[in-house]
Amino acid sequence: MKQVSQAARDEASPADPVGPHEHIAPAPRVSVQAFCETVETAAAIQAAGEDRRLAKTHLRVQMGGLTAAVEAYQSSPTPNVIILESESRGEDILAGLDRLAEVCDAGTRVVIIGRMNDVALYRELVRRGVSDYLIQPVGVLQVVRAVCGLYSAPDAKPVGRIIAVVGAKGGVGASTIAHNIAFSIARDLMLDAVVTDLDLAFGTAGLDFNQDPPQGVAEAVFSPERLDNAFVDRLLAKCTDHLSLMAAPATLERVYDFGADAFDAIFDSLRATMPCVVVDVPHQWTGWTKQTLISADDILIVAAPDLANLRNTKNLYDLLKAARPNDRRPHYCLNQVGVPKRPEVKAADFAKALEQQAVAVIPFEPQVFGAAANNGQMIAEIAANHRIAEMFRQLAQRLTARAEQKKRRPGLLVPLMPLIEKLLPRQA
Repeated sequence: MKQVSQAARDEASPADPVGPHEHIAPAPRVSVQAFCETVETAAAIQAAGEDRRLAKTHLRVQMGGLTAAVEAYQSSPTPNVIILESESRGEDILAGLDRLAEVCDAGTRVVIIGRMNDVALYRELVRRGVSDYLIQPVGVLQVVRAVCGLYSAPDAKPVGRIIAVVGAKGGVGASTIAHNIAFSIARDLMLDAVVTDLDLAFGTAGLDFNQDPPQGVAEAVFSPERLDNAFVDRLLAKCTDHLSLMAAPATLERVYDFGADAFDAIFDSLRATMPCVVVDVPHQWTGWTKQTLISADDILIVAAPDLANLRNTKNLYDLLKAARPNDRRPHYCLNQVGVPKRPEVKAADFAKALEQQAVAVIPFEPQVFGAAANNGQMIAEIAANHRIAEMFRQLAQRLTARAEQKKRRPGLLVPLMPLIEKLLPRQA
């Protein structure tokens, strides 16, 4: 197998990261083998294999194109997906596919990368069972879209956007912000959403929503053999018409040590049934918290305006940006800004260090936050017109890439309909 140089892989990095409205659903655990003819294409495919959405796939990149693929599968089974690059003319590509079909197992999906932009060739490839045709040069995201698209219905809306909210330091109010954002997603955007509290020992989601469900995320993570969509659905507590809660037990009877992929199956089940999943990630650094953040569709880091928070935010921001090169950058917001007599690091200093503006600067309002917490309510429930409630609405729109659903006002003729019906002649 020919190795691809790091320089070539860097050149293959896409110039167009995921747009604000694009959502590429992750691929399942499948095997993918690529046979390339150019180093540039091999580099792009190798880089795509490191994308979080292909994290579960087993990817192998080789050189040699169609000829090497036919030879390789003479004596070995074919994988779930074969990616073939060919710089040949259409007739030669079709002839090579005919030879491959003789050794290809049923159910294997084939993606062709060619240099010809020919509709007739594309139709003939589709007729022969090819799943997709990409035109050279290909970028990393094109490969990711192609592989992930094989396992999602083309006419189905992507579901299961996961938004991870984490504090740069303990006590900065990340859980409160996560819960209020989820509430706004459900109430103002009218999207079905679920809050998943991963702070199993000290989680506050149950208190904040005035819920005490007998089951929650602990039952799911400690019973991986029972995990399916129906089981996960039974663990959800209903908060509002559009908002559900997967609460933490908030007890110390167990030690909550998990492997890095302990929550993957839970997130997969939630993705399949919920358009939006807001994950309240505790402030700790373990394999599973790191994996949760890296695998999320969007990340919000919550920080207080002091030096330790600036350092931690910078460290988190840089690591996540490097680990997710094909995704949007993490967002961050400042919370508890304006505490009387407390020296603070200015928002401009955060923006300079991170080279990005905060998506929100939330002022210190102990009365409104304290009243909501003590009543088990959200800010929008006790003060719908408060400026902080509006901030949460804007954060919900930003993180979901959706505009607020406008409530339809009754038409002018609606109040007059009973009178109009009386005036109209009745049907015989």
